[in-house]
Amino acid sequence: MDVAQALEDLTQISSQIEQAVVVGPDGSVLGSTFAGGERLAGAAARLLEEADTARGRAPQQLEAATRDGSVFVLREGERTIVATTGPAPTVGLVFYDLKSCLKAAGETAPAAESAPETADAPGDDAA
Repeated sequence: MDVAQALEDLTQISSQIEQAVVVGPDGSVLGSTFAGGERLAGAAARLLEEADTARGRAPQQLEAATRDGSVFVLREGERTIVATTGPAPTVGLVFYDLKSCLKAAGETAPAAESAPETADAPGDDAA
């Protein structure tokens, strides 16, 4: 599944997520649910940098909460996903949905490679 489809599925499945953007290892926006994703990606990079400075190590995930809503950042492999929510989100569920989105966005190549292996397996059993 490509990034755009994974983000579309994310916003359909998770009623808490208002906006989301997927960022590549170089900081480029790979996909966004709204115009202006670069600004949110930049804010997330600054949040991660500040958290790294404060803690002495880079976090894999973080939530920045305000009275009006939250910003979630999750890094998985070389990609990062950033999302905004309204106030008082279900934190664990939002992180789960973000992780699922990144996983789905990265499954295009592996799914295509595993299909032939599964097709060969029954023939191997019969022999």
